[in-house]
Amino acid sequence: MLNSPDEGGVAAITVTVLLLVVVSLAAIQPGKTSPGRPAAGVSWDLAQSRASSISDLVYDLEFRVPEAKEDQIRGRAIISLVRRGPAGPLVLDFQGPRGRIDSVRLNGAPVAWEYANGHLVLGAANTGSLRIEIEFRAGDGPLNRHEDYLYSLFVPNRASAAFPCFDQPDLKARFRLALEIPAGWTAVSNSAVETNQTVDGRPHFRFAETRPLSTYLFSFAAGRFRVEQSEWKGNPIRFLHRETDEERVRRNIGPIFDLHRKALDWLEAYTSIPYPFPKFDFVGVPAFQFSGMEHPGAILYRDSKLFLDESATQTEILERASLIAHETSHMWFGDLVTMRWFNDVWTKEVFANFIAAKIVNPSFPEINHELRFFLAHYPGAYEIDRTEGTHPIRQSLENMNDAASLYGPIIYQKAPIVMRQLELLIGEEAMKSGLQEYLRSFSYANATWPDLVAILDRRTETDLRKWSRNWVEEAGRPVVSVSMRLRNNKLESLRFSQADPLGRGLVWPQVFSPMLGYDENAKEIRIRVEGKETFVPGVTGLSRPLFVLPDSRGIAYARFELDPESRRYLLDHFDELSDPISRASAWLMLYEAMLERQLGPGHLVSALRRGLTTEREELNVNALLTSLGHLFWGFQTPEERRRVAAPLERELWELLGAAPSASLKSAYFKALMTIASTDSGIGRLREVWAHRLLIQGLSLAEQDEMRLALQLAVRGTPDYEQILNEQAGRIRNPDRKLEFDFILPSVSASAEVRDRFFEALKQASNRKHEPWVVDAVSYLHHPLRAESAVRYIRPSLDLLEEIKQTGDIFFPKRWLDATLSGHGSDEAARVVRQFLDDHPKYPARLRGKVLQSADLLFRRAAIVDSRKK
Repeated sequence: MLNSPDEGGVAAITVTVLLLVVVSLAAIQPGKTSPGRPAAGVSWDLAQSRASSISDLVYDLEFRVPEAKEDQIRGRAIISLVRRGPAGPLVLDFQGPRGRIDSVRLNGAPVAWEYANGHLVLGAANTGSLRIEIEFRAGDGPLNRHEDYLYSLFVPNRASAAFPCFDQPDLKARFRLALEIPAGWTAVSNSAVETNQTVDGRPHFRFAETRPLSTYLFSFAAGRFRVEQSEWKGNPIRFLHRETDEERVRRNIGPIFDLHRKALDWLEAYTSIPYPFPKFDFVGVPAFQFSGMEHPGAILYRDSKLFLDESATQTEILERASLIAHETSHMWFGDLVTMRWFNDVWTKEVFANFIAAKIVNPSFPEINHELRFFLAHYPGAYEIDRTEGTHPIRQSLENMNDAASLYGPIIYQKAPIVMRQLELLIGEEAMKSGLQEYLRSFSYANATWPDLVAILDRRTETDLRKWSRNWVEEAGRPVVSVSMRLRNNKLESLRFSQADPLGRGLVWPQVFSPMLGYDENAKEIRIRVEGKETFVPGVTGLSRPLFVLPDSRGIAYARFELDPESRRYLLDHFDELSDPISRASAWLMLYEAMLERQLGPGHLVSALRRGLTTEREELNVNALLTSLGHLFWGFQTPEERRRVAAPLERELWELLGAAPSASLKSAYFKALMTIASTDSGIGRLREVWAHRLLIQGLSLAEQDEMRLALQLAVRGTPDYEQILNEQAGRIRNPDRKLEFDFILPSVSASAEVRDRFFEALKQASNRKHEPWVVDAVSYLHHPLRAESAVRYIRPSLDLLEEIKQTGDIFFPKRWLDATLSGHGSDEAARVVRQFLDDHPKYPARLRGKVLQSADLLFRRAAIVDSRKK
């Protein structure tokens, strides 16, 4: 796959220039692998040195895409800049190999250059205005090439894997792009098409100069795409996609455009800044690695997140709206103002999520949005913060090579919770005006989290720097317990105690909303918790409550230790609480108590089954059904599953039949696909797939039937091969057909077939479609196959460092989750612990991700094993 090195460039460097390279690089880049060579990646020192000396950066880029995917893309880069400071070597980034560089010229003349550790070092670069011209062959990895389309994905530092550049966020540049592409293709980039000509049957696109962008935000896509067009404020907006189901397109296209328009309107009003880029397009990509990526003027989405089926649940509908709002918010938060260094990548993500929650609300007036915020953020944040692998929101970063490891639920789920606490602290207007000043002050430039804290700090008497240290700069969450002092069965006092489980003595100032429960009604209180102990005012003389729910409004962030009486009462009566947020909050506290072994999973399953029969809030139904899958497969012994399976399946079918909406019916049906394990339950699903059993009010789409066929196969249905073959013949969309064919070996009844499939995944080229890989690995490790799949765990862990190098930012964690989520045995837990013991110096962030993904495995193994004994 890689070309052999071309020695011509190095041979041209004179001894004098080599000595100059050694001396100069030693001065600006202390971290190096050998004397005089810049270290791999972009270190903080190198980034600082370049940012202080380079300005007025412009990239003129040309890519010539050949007809055959196997042939290399040839490129040409003209990089113009102004350089200050002493003359000497100039370090560009190009993640090679060096044989892909064909020629380098500086200010019109050949220049001596060296390739070192993913860098192109120009040996005699002066100061002043420089024009660097480089002929190269582009790296395929970040260009995501397919037979009839491609798309670039450069976040966080992969632009330099495609073309030579200064790959750091604070060297913003203007880009001018020219593309030559195969016949029948179209193209899109950050800016508008300036010219579009056909030469010898091949389209030649030239795009207008962009506004200043970081390299990770530069983007283009090309291929056989359909183009849908609408408008916003008289300006065209376009949607490029590859969906072939005309009904699916017709049903979704209106809401997709409408949600984008509403997001743009809302953001202009909130920020008081007009949309900051010249045009607005977006692309639906099959099997896209992320849900979305915010390239200005050319947002990329995973197409299945936009094109929803008729069977979409309410949660999926809201997730689409939130995703569109999130990516559109990035046009201001992240694209207009960009973090200076990737240690602050969370700032763009937190505001995209925090703002997205505000944007979505008006489009769905029937939705309880406070409940939606709680369910969308708290469970996911707790999933990481309860583990040994947790980390602060704002993390340190020494080298851009590790930037991808910063992403995860702490950024996407915990940080918006923290921002809501900050807004409660300083007020909505102060937050809004502060964000407006922040965007105005750093437009088309870069900023840090302390820059924003300084702006907000002027709007409050609270010491936000101290607040930020505990909430943003430190890891973990408090453990909060409640204690009562009684006299004659009346309250004398009610006290909240806050402890730091990591032993640092930290406190987390925040707002709580405790509820005191009584037979006839409940008393809700809002308090501000500042220190390690807080007494609740106004409760002296009240009757002893039946329970205390420490946070009934879903505002506070902590592991709440329910007192034994409250725990018992809520276990039996959580579903009777009148407010849906209180029910959700109580359920999450009970689930956390189960994980801490304060109550048994069987008790929780019984409470959940009761709750499903009475719950009328669809968001809560979806949350309970998600918990059901975790509890059924992960926290019950095989004997307990067999005992509860038949009545549970029967109850879900009854709830499905009685459900008042298609989205609720879909939620119950997807839960049945997840937990069905009896012959009767599997047989009914088989009848649904065969179209012999119709569910009134529920229409199954192509993707639903694909998933159903795979679920039947993994359960060992006798005629599973016939089912899979027939399902393959039903699929009309070519991209979905490729996806189905890829996953098929993972559900085979043959251990030999599954082994060969897993061996194939050891090759990076077979992991290219990351969402497909994650689904397939999940089937390999399905709980019904867990015993035979333990043998895949250690080699999967052994691959993790390579997966970090070859995959995109979310893939290592998703690979781990898919590998471990189906397991709950001591044997599986021992394999993970042994791996960690065998690698005491394993990269810290990857070790953290292993601990995050293995946390539920460790807890499941301990809980299930204790009940077996």
